[in-house]
Amino acid sequence: MTPQLQQAIKLLALTNVEIEAFIQQEVERNPLLEIADEDGASEGGTTAPASAGDDLAVGQNDDGGASTDFDGNGEPPTSDRLLQQSDVAADTPLDVDYGQETYHHDSQADSPASGANGAPLGGTGEETGIDAHSSDILSLHDHLTEQAALAFTSRQGLIAAYLIDLIDESGYLTEDPADISRQLGAATAEVMAVLETIQRFDPIGVGARSLAECLAIQARAADRYDPAMATLIDNLPLLARGELATLRRLCGVDQEDMADMIRELRGYDPKPGLRFGGERPQLVVPDIHVLRRKHGWTVELNTATLPRLLVDRRYHAELARKGSRAERSFLSECLTSANWLVKALDQRARTIVKVASAIVAEQQAFFDHGISHLKPLTLRQLADIVGVHESTISRVTSNKYLSCERGLFELRYFFTSGIQSADGESVSARTIKDRIKTLIEAEQANAILSDDALVEQLRAQGFDIARRTVTKYREAMNIGSSVQRRRQKRLAQTGG
Repeated sequence: MTPQLQQAIKLLALTNVEIEAFIQQEVERNPLLEIADEDGASEGGTTAPASAGDDLAVGQNDDGGASTDFDGNGEPPTSDRLLQQSDVAADTPLDVDYGQETYHHDSQADSPASGANGAPLGGTGEETGIDAHSSDILSLHDHLTEQAALAFTSRQGLIAAYLIDLIDESGYLTEDPADISRQLGAATAEVMAVLETIQRFDPIGVGARSLAECLAIQARAADRYDPAMATLIDNLPLLARGELATLRRLCGVDQEDMADMIRELRGYDPKPGLRFGGERPQLVVPDIHVLRRKHGWTVELNTATLPRLLVDRRYHAELARKGSRAERSFLSECLTSANWLVKALDQRARTIVKVASAIVAEQQAFFDHGISHLKPLTLRQLADIVGVHESTISRVTSNKYLSCERGLFELRYFFTSGIQSADGESVSARTIKDRIKTLIEAEQANAILSDDALVEQLRAQGFDIARRTVTKYREAMNIGSSVQRRRQKRLAQTGG
């Protein structure tokens, strides 16, 4: 494998922000490279945008960046032809196995484990790509995602992933649940139910929207949230001002009880998220914009963070005439390197737009109607659609984000495995897990469902699924066997 090929593969995995830093380094190293002004002006140089060039087959937006349009039916302008027009599929070097090719998988939905970043797919499944190896320190995001993988399935898991992405390094939720519900197309009550479960994760108090809520969550967990403590927490400004007499009167307690309550509060953690290291950068810049137009959806590469790269051929010609043989040889190498970098950046842009366009085409129901319409999709399926190696899809979707009117999503968010239903339609594995969990939650102590009984009920609902798959999904959700559940319900009934 040549150094240029290795660099091409590296470029494909980088985000737009990382590409910008990379270009700056190359400009400092190569005298024939320079960054164009905002208007793209250059004296004698040939422009080479870090985004795709003017002949990009999938379209061009007003800013010169790559774009793809979709009609109201969720199809590219000429259906599958769009995904075949670009020369990416024919450019085999980017499809060569390189480095850690063993990390790609069909789906992240079947495993309770989770890697770094990104809320990949509702926070459930194996993480692939660069982030899985980025740090040995468990971040707050990773810690919450691992717990969400065990606590949620299907639709709730996707909501949980979105909420966890909005929790800052201190452990606080940064957006209002009502706004989140509008973005996801989900009921506010459903978002709140997921949030309340996250707030019971470790560290206790995470996901709170205020200091008072954070302390109240911890007080409930310690079984100290009585009416007096609730009143104290509701009046934290009085405590900060030292108005203890007023607080004692409001809480209905004496001086000794007030001192005990204050000691209890001081033992709580006002910023529970800070105990975790290795946090992801909080500022995420989207690599792709998905915009609603009159005729449907448009996919555009975010060119705001992609400088237009210039190769100054006039400067090369001038120096080549005057320089020595060694200088001319050096300039020739610089020109070859600059031209190759231009081609590699252009191909990177084409590939990203092509993959993002295929994702939007496959998941248009999500963009139109919300989270409940997310379809089963795997890396291998998308690789077949786009016509590239599965490893290329893995690199393109690793640590890259898509911005749309529903919010900011990692490209990996749109992948989930599927199961064939009785009518031949493919159903998301998360949907099956959600059905299993719903059936188990509705059990009575005298009518616990075995895995065989769960299979029968699922088949009655149109899901043809094997018993071993039911067992696998139940264990992935950390749900006990029928014997364990029967014992737990009996103990709950007797108060034991």
